[in-house]
Amino acid sequence: MACSRAHSLYRRHSGREGVLPPGGAGRQPTAARTGPRPTARTPAAHALSDLTVLSQALFDAPDEGEILRLAMEHIGAAGPYSAEAGYLTVGGDLVPSPRNGHRHASAVGRRVRELAGQDGPVAVPGRPWGRAMGLRGLEGLHGYLVVTSPSRPSETERSLLTTLVGLTAAALSLVLARRRRREDALELRRLREERTALQRKLISVVAEQGYERAVHALLSGVAGSSGGGEEAVTRALHRLTGLPALVEDRFGRLRSWSGPGRPDPYPESDPVRRDEMLHAVARQAGPVRMEDRLVTLVRLQGEILGVLALVDVRDEADEHTVFALGHAATSLSLELAHLRDLAEVERRLHRELVDDLLAGTAGAGAYARSEAVGYDLHRSHYIVVARWSDRTADDSFAQAVGRAASAVGMRSLLTRRSGHVVLVADARPPARALYEALAREAGTRSGTIGVSASCDAVDAIPRHYREAQRALDVRRHSRERYGATFFDELGLYRILGPGSDYRELETFVHEWLGRLIDYDSRHHAAMVETLSRYFDCGGNYDETADSLAIHRSTLRYRLQRIRDIGGHDLADVEDRLNLQVATRVWKIVLGGPG
Repeated sequence: MACSRAHSLYRRHSGREGVLPPGGAGRQPTAARTGPRPTARTPAAHALSDLTVLSQALFDAPDEGEILRLAMEHIGAAGPYSAEAGYLTVGGDLVPSPRNGHRHASAVGRRVRELAGQDGPVAVPGRPWGRAMGLRGLEGLHGYLVVTSPSRPSETERSLLTTLVGLTAAALSLVLARRRRREDALELRRLREERTALQRKLISVVAEQGYERAVHALLSGVAGSSGGGEEAVTRALHRLTGLPALVEDRFGRLRSWSGPGRPDPYPESDPVRRDEMLHAVARQAGPVRMEDRLVTLVRLQGEILGVLALVDVRDEADEHTVFALGHAATSLSLELAHLRDLAEVERRLHRELVDDLLAGTAGAGAYARSEAVGYDLHRSHYIVVARWSDRTADDSFAQAVGRAASAVGMRSLLTRRSGHVVLVADARPPARALYEALAREAGTRSGTIGVSASCDAVDAIPRHYREAQRALDVRRHSRERYGATFFDELGLYRILGPGSDYRELETFVHEWLGRLIDYDSRHHAAMVETLSRYFDCGGNYDETADSLAIHRSTLRYRLQRIRDIGGHDLADVEDRLNLQVATRVWKIVLGGPG
């Protein structure tokens, strides 16, 4: 009988009439039967039968939205559950299902995103038990089901829910695999068409061997001459075609222009549109027309090094022009690869010199090494430390720091350390301008820059490096933690800087905060942090409560407890000053929370 009911429900799904009655199929009263009475089935057996029928419907669903709808509508097949919300992963983001409720949707959505791909509990008012369960496949996270229950599920009910979630995830994986197969078939067709077009172009090129030899001779002569380079290639291409020729790097910055009409200033490229253009050109077998330009990529072993283009406003380019552009791109790829290798060697020499200067091991040869890389160590210099909270201090971020420094006119040497990038600059940096330039390069303002005092001797660089780190740490632990700070502007924190006697500082902190620190440790409380925030906010109750995310009355209670536990009077000028200094030493110098 279960088999016939399953077939009946599956036929109903195929006719788009639904799949299972809400709350699970197979639980309605049935008509009396003649003959032997069938063996009564347990609720678990009913649930397994319902899940079997539902699984067939899930795997036959045409798209992800329908799969999620079926799973949410028939979550009751696994037990006393309700589908509170559902999400699908689209373009790296979680998109809510139209079936999600509206009353708690915002809170549930925030909680699901906090889980960052993991399963976890979800609190929904009126529902004692709730959990967000990831829909995962081999490709990663497909989405989430947020399930609630009026009571804590049994082991059997949990197992059935896990099974339903697994079936839903598997159905989503199947739909995605089908879509990829269709896309792969379309891509194969496109590639075959490109191959046919390329073969036709090759036939045309063979017929133009005389022109080919002329182009080859000219560009080979340019590349082999002592005056070769990007400008020589664009000059030769301009002579061959009569059109303005240009070279841009991968990010759209102009490197060379030959011919009339050069824009001044040269327009900056939008990063998103630039990537779209590069991918569009990369998909073609040869030069591609982009508005008024004929564009081809300069590549070496598949890596995009830059762009070579002809400005063709009147659409005058013919097959001869296309051939010359392609041949010039081949010649230029070797030139750009050589320049990139030289730049990498220069960056390595810079890093090694700066590393030795920061460690105090550069020795007597430091001046000669600095002259070899074009930097004058005889001048006064400043040490600059840059750290961005959402960027790893890798080569990419180091290059972004270098570009930002160049953009504000800084001459500097650069290296990277664990967590931050270090610059040795030959003049007092325009810190605010440097921060703004680096924020543009990084795409976010969540960064901090620390700058040392002026350094007049090479052997003093390690000490000034510590000053820059202290300036950065003080800024990161202040209320306005993003921006730039100079060590010589720290005031009191210079006294608490590098070289301070930590035992004396610890004794001072223990004298004024010891009881509160012990209380926090025993009771897992945050009395010292509360006091620190109170001082940071200038004693303003509302600002302090907001920064701690607590109620104003809770803050008043905590401050009274701080007075009782610590034995100090917050209204006394001397007590207040010493407590404020102690909290700053505790947080910045001794590494307290914050």
